[in-house]
Order: sequence, then structure tokens, then C-alpha cells
Amino acid sequence: MIIIDANNLVLGRLAARAAKLCLMGEKVSIINCEKAVISGNKKQLLEKWRVRLHLGQPRKGPLYYRAPAPFVRRAVRGMLPHKNARGREAFSRLRCFSSAPKGLEGKGVRIDRADVTKLPNLKYVRIGELCRLIGAKA
Repeated sequence: MIIIDANNLVLGRLAARAAKLCLMGEKVSIINCEKAVISGNKKQLLEKWRVRLHLGQPRKGPLYYRAPAPFVRRAVRGMLPHKNARGREAFSRLRCFSSAPKGLEGKGVRIDRADVTKLPNLKYVRIGELCRLIGAKA
């Protein structure tokens, strides 16, 4: 089992690496999902998600997750072929946690190329903060 610490990792790069590991047959746990980041201007990202959340019918969808762990899990699903058996099986190997559970504290692996310091600019927002702004419960 591979444990990835998402603290200060860019969401897209983290999701791509986790998806690849799941497809190769590894069980992947992502911890500290609320500390991962999305690059971009905070106001523009917030506006984009507010527009996306208010599309369609409230009962029928499209529905989006507002909590950090399912938010990250959905990002990884977007990088898997989830509509066929191989992708569904790979997706079942993924677990996401908003913070570090007792048994997994301090065991996370870092992904070098996905760190926030590799961004060309320092405009980013943390997943936990974005989720709270779009309506996550505490």
C-alpha cells in the first residue's frame, strides 16, 4: 500500500500520479487532502466552482462534492477510465482522507514534481479553504 501525503501538492499532478499507481495495481491512500492546492487566482476559482455548483436541477444534478476528501477522489476518478471494468477496479483501490488517520500519521510519501514550489507563480488556494467557501460543513 502506498500512502501519499497531499500537503502542499498540486491537485492535478497528485491525481495523475495516484491514478497511474491505481492502474498498476497498487492500493493508494491519500492523506491530508484538505492541504492540497489548486493553482490559480482564488477569486476566479471560487467563481468557477460557484457557477458549476448552480448548474442544472438541484435534485437531478450535476452534483459535486464539497468536502475535501471526496473532492480529491473525484479528481483522481477523472484521470481513470472509470466507465470500464479496469478503471472501476483501479478506482476501488483508492482511499482519501481529509487529515491523517491515527495509523497513517507520518508515513506519507512525497511526490517531488508535484510540490507547490514548482509552480511558476505563487497564486494558489488550498482544497480545504475552497471547499469551505463553496459550502462544505466545517
